[in-house]
Amino acid sequence: MAELATLARPYANAAYDLAKQGDRVDVWSSALALLVEAGKTPEIKELIGSQVVAHVQKSHTLNGLLGESNAPEEVRRFVSVLAENHRLDLLEDIATLFEARKAEDSKILDVTITSAVPLSSDQQAMFETALRKRFDRDVSVTTELDPSLMGGAYIRAGDAVVDGSVRGKLAKMQEALTRA
Repeated sequence: MAELATLARPYANAAYDLAKQGDRVDVWSSALALLVEAGKTPEIKELIGSQVVAHVQKSHTLNGLLGESNAPEEVRRFVSVLAENHRLDLLEDIATLFEARKAEDSKILDVTITSAVPLSSDQQAMFETALRKRFDRDVSVTTELDPSLMGGAYIRAGDAVVDGSVRGKLAKMQEALTRA
């Protein structure tokens, strides 16, 4: 998986730089998301993986899907370059890395708060304030429910993880008792 990300990174960076240069980051983001979704269908997945179909036909088909959107010509050329270099299989990784650059550039940190019970709006606001202060960035919070946590919350903010769940604390306690 890391190898695919390594291969996708130069394409994602080039796409992001081109999108930013043309002040079309959101348009590129939508076009890449459309291509990723299309790539999940059996027909397109088979087309992309085919060793028989020429790269020109692959790019023509994918660009046909973009024809229904407002994707700029640069996106179509980008798809053609990917097809020519036999890298259409990297579309999902490229889109993920593109979105990561977009979030980094906009200084917004994606945070997922998993709790055992639904958070009230006051609790969510408290988390957002504390996370903004801790990471010195704006945050985009997504909440999830996981009753197996028993209580507390599990927070994932970029690479950082804060496990304040009862399940996590019990696991730490069990580990400490096992060592003793």
